Order: sequence, then C-alpha cells, then structure tokens
Amino acid sequence: MSTADLSIQDPATLAWLERVQRPALIAGGAGAVLCALAAVIAPRWFFPAYLVAFLFWLGIALGALGAVMLHQLVGGVWGFVIRRLAEAATLTLPLMALLFLPIVLGMHSLYPWADAAEVGTSAALQHKAPYLNVTWFLIRAAIYFAVWIGLALLIRLGSRRQDEVPESYPTRWTQTLSGPGLVLWFLAITFAMVDWAMSLEPEWYSTIYGAMLLVGFSLSALATLVIVAERLAGARPLSLVATPEGFHDLGNLLLAFTMLWAYFSLSQYLIVWMGNLTEEIPWYLRRSRGGWWGLALGLILFHFFLPFFLLLFRARKRRPSELVRVCWVLLAMHFFDLCWLILPAFPRNSSGAPNILAFWGVVPAMVGIGGLWLAVAAWFLRARPLLPLHDPLLEEVFEHHGEDHGQVHEKPTERIA
Repeated sequence: MSTADLSIQDPATLAWLERVQRPALIAGGAGAVLCALAAVIAPRWFFPAYLVAFLFWLGIALGALGAVMLHQLVGGVWGFVIRRLAEAATLTLPLMALLFLPIVLGMHSLYPWADAAEVGTSAALQHKAPYLNVTWFLIRAAIYFAVWIGLALLIRLGSRRQDEVPESYPTRWTQTLSGPGLVLWFLAITFAMVDWAMSLEPEWYSTIYGAMLLVGFSLSALATLVIVAERLAGARPLSLVATPEGFHDLGNLLLAFTMLWAYFSLSQYLIVWMGNLTEEIPWYLRRSRGGWWGLALGLILFHFFLPFFLLLFRARKRRPSELVRVCWVLLAMHFFDLCWLILPAFPRNSSGAPNILAFWGVVPAMVGIGGLWLAVAAWFLRARPLLPLHDPLLEEVFEHHGEDHGQVHEKPTERIA
C-alpha cells in the first residue's frame, strides 16, 4: 500500500465532517450564550450542572489520550481504527482548559472549602485547608492541564513527523514517551478528580474515587471513537483497517472497561458499607433518596448488566452497527453516572430530597461545551489522513492481513453520505 493511497481523504468523509462541524459550532455558540444567562439567573443550580457537562466532554478527550498512548505501546489493528480520531479528540484539551474558567469563577458556589465563612465553622475543612484552598487548587489545575496538553502535543508532533519521513524513529520516540506518559496521565486524572469532584463534599473521601472516574472516562472515549469510526469505516483509507477483527478487539476493550467500572464502583460501596462510619454513610444516603435511587438502579442495570451481556457475544462485536448501539447506551449511562456522582452534593428542596429537575442548566451546558468540542475535533480530523503514514506498526498490519482484508461495508460511500 503506497503512501499516496493512504494520504487521500475520501470526499464523502470530508463532506460529512464539514456537515458535523458547522451545526456543532452554531450549537456551541448558542449554548454558550444560554450558559451565560443561566449563570446569572441561577448560579447555585447552573455551576453544578456545568461541572457535569465539563467532566463529560473532558473525559472523552482524556480517555482518547490514554487510548493513543496504550496503542503506541501494545500495537494492534484496533488502534488504527480509532487512532486518528483519538488524536483529534486529544487536541480539544486546550479548548477544555479555556472552558475550565467558569468553574474557577463559580468556585464559591461549588466548593465549601472555597468559602471562608464555611471553613471557619468546620474543623474538618480547617484540617484540610493546607491542601484544599483556592491558591493551590488553581496551581494544581494548571499542572494537570499542562501535563495533558503537553502529552497531546508531543504525541501529535511525533505523529506528524512520522507522516513526513519514511524512517521509523518518530514512532519509536512516541512509544518511549507513552510509557511514562501513561503514568503521568493516570496520576493527573486521579488527583484532578479528587480536586474537582470529590472535594465537593470535603468531609468524605475514597481512595478509589479517582480511578473509578478514570475508567468511566476511558469507557466513554472508546464508545465515542467506535461510533465515529463506524460512521467513517466504509471509505478509504480507513476501510483498510476497519475490519470485523478491529471492531471485535474494540468490543473486547469496551467489555473490559465495563467490568472494571463495575468492580471499582462495587468495591467503593462495599468498603463504605462494611466500615459503617458516620462520616462516610451520608454520601450514599444522599444518592439513595428522592429520584436518585432510581438513577442508581438504572446505572446498575444499564451501565453494567446490559452492556456486559451484550458484549459477551462475539458476533455482535464483529458487527459495527450493533456495537454502536451498545456504545450509545454506555455514553448515556456515563452521563447519568456523572450526574449521580456530582449533583446530589448540592442544595435540596424543602422535603430534604435532592431536586433533580432543579439542575436544568445541564442542558445548555452539554450543548454549549459539546458543540464547541465537536467543532474543534472535526476541524483537526479533517486536517490529516485517517491513517498514519509510514508507521511501521501499520505496515506490519498490512503484511499480516493483506491490503483488502475484509471491508465492513459493501458500499463504502453510502454510510457517510
């Protein structure tokens, strides 16, 4: 397979990306205006909802970054199906750093430890003040984004260099970076989730909380990448690697992360239940009253049991259209999981139960952030071929499977038209 063949972008693919980009940009702008109005009208309801939407879209970018580095280390057909899509997703991280500013502006509405009056009345907050304070919160946030954006840009640099030269040293350099990069990625996400999510209720803590959210981010990123890859898989050059075997491997990864999410979630619950400590139990009590108990039940059924059983079947994982349906379920459940984790920490109605409908601000926040995120990701995806050029791992794939090993769609251009 020649480099010229791989570098050609299918016109239907470019047209589809353009059709996605323009409406997404319009929706993002409209959502941003609505978010500004919501922040003025009802800040105590808006900022928690904005945090949910921010973590949802940030999680996809961070999960994509982990997927790119993982593929650099282990190889495999599955990675080439989603690699350029994942690289484009990671390049939205500078945008997410900018969209973090509303959280900084709403800190006093979000975090009890950011309110000096509340800190003065709580011994627990005073004890944690050396770590949980505004100055160190902002410094750590800058470090997290510097790590994530730095890794994304370095991987982008290595990938572009490999496209330009036939030698394999850019790929070897990126592989060398990916090992320690995954460690930094894991640590930065874990500490960030402690700062941005767990500290919403600073008297409660869990050592597994950050890892649990990290797995959720990885799962949502894989689901998003599979959905886009299935849409683009019918046209060259992606059709050369978007084979049933590639999607089967991606389905196995989805199954593995689904089980890992359930393991972490159950482990945290069992530890709190067995400890039966007064400072830990209220966290779960707030999430088992009012409408939240139904959401918790839905997460058990549709975030674990349903995807788990569907992904057990090999035939379903080899059919991209069926795999995509599972991915949509996982994405929806990840959103509801973030709602369940974050929103019950905030003001309740007069009955003492969390008022789910009060967090109406999540709609403009999801549309605003999501529209901008999709527009930026589509722009970066249009800029480069959907398969890496001169990559030695890709050459091994072609040698092993053959150039035209099993296309997913019989009529390539119809799926993305």
